[in-house]
This record gives sequence, structure tokens and C-alpha cells, in this order.
Amino acid sequence: MPMVDQMDVSKAQSRLKSLAEFRFQMRKFLSFSEIASERYGIPAQQYQLMQVIAAMPEDQQASITYLAERMILRHNSTVELVDRAERAGLVRRENDPKDLRRSIVQLTPEGQKSLQRLVAEHLKELAPLCEPLIHALRELQGAVEQPTH
Repeated sequence: MPMVDQMDVSKAQSRLKSLAEFRFQMRKFLSFSEIASERYGIPAQQYQLMQVIAAMPEDQQASITYLAERMILRHNSTVELVDRAERAGLVRRENDPKDLRRSIVQLTPEGQKSLQRLVAEHLKELAPLCEPLIHALRELQGAVEQPTH
């Protein structure tokens, strides 16, 4: 049975701690995000949907396919999410004039107002979390750059 190198064990433990810390910092922010959006009566996924739509590249349209890809959801789950956001008055769906089988999703004025309020609150919350997140990322970067054998 091969001898376990103490240095490899130490590096592995350090990587695990760095990864756990990064996950913790991300979860803190995501937990805040969920609570903040729900305080406005907007489920977290609908807030994320509005972010994706608002951050669209100029040469892109918010089709269901694009939204599903950006949100890492299945197509049918994205359709259901858009349906719920549409019923809530946050988005509207229009047929693509070039391809009537395809829907394009846009923010409503109410969705834009809600998104602006939530983004401001998120940025305020993120400010004190930046340093711990950056530190955790740097620790991970160091672990990635120095792989074990």
C-alpha cells in the first residue's frame, strides 16, 4: 500500500477548506437574494429571470431557449417560469415576427421598476461581502494553480 504524502493531504485539506469557504460566501449572498426578492413579493427565480432579460446583449433577443440556457433550466421549466412572471405582470411575451413559433420575452415597466429596486438592494448587500468573496476566490485560484500530483 503506497504511503500517503503528508504534503498532498495538507494541500487537499486546504483546497477543501477554500472551496467550502467560497460555497459559504456564495450561499450567504444567494440566501439574502432569495429573502430580498420575496420581500417584494417576487420569487427568486423570477428575479433571476428579470436580470437575464435586462442584461441581454444588444444583438440578442430573450427567447425561451436563450433564457433556459442562461438560467440553466429545461425549456419547459423556463416556459412555466415565464408564464408565472407574465401573470405577475413582470414580463410580457410577444411572437417573434421573423419566426412565429418563437416567443420573445421582455420586461414590463412594472418589472423594470421592481428589478431596479432589487438590484440597488443587492448591490448594497454585496458591498460588505465582496472582500470575503474575493478572498475565497483567490484561495481557490491558488489551489487550482498548484495542483497535487
